[in-house]
Amino acid sequence: MSEDDLRRTRGAETYAAQFDVTNEEAEGFLVSGFGQRFAEEALRATGGGAWHGGSLELKYRGLVVIGILAALGGVEERMQGHVQWALRNGATREDIETVMLLVANYAGFARASVALEGVMSLLEDSPE
Repeated sequence: MSEDDLRRTRGAETYAAQFDVTNEEAEGFLVSGFGQRFAEEALRATGGGAWHGGSLELKYRGLVVIGILAALGGVEERMQGHVQWALRNGATREDIETVMLLVANYAGFARASVALEGVMSLLEDSPE
């Protein structure tokens, strides 16, 4: 399998795990929502490259992404899926609250508070 094919396969596996669906369903979801070209980029780059390799466990990668999305703002709907996946990969409520405190101090309290409002219901049911 070529490196490019491996990245695409890993991307499908990553999105399938995030969406809690099969690899084929994840790819279909991306294609139907965003088109084939965008789906291919997501599968090969974000899913296949960013989530595999290197020394960070999925838990920590998820926490980094949550922090980035919170700092960006306006993507609270996307954050919910990443929070759920981080929790499934071992992150705790305290981990996510700590990330939000960092976001508040470095990107602003408004961004962090809006992001935290969007995920509080998910955190209420998570381990401390």
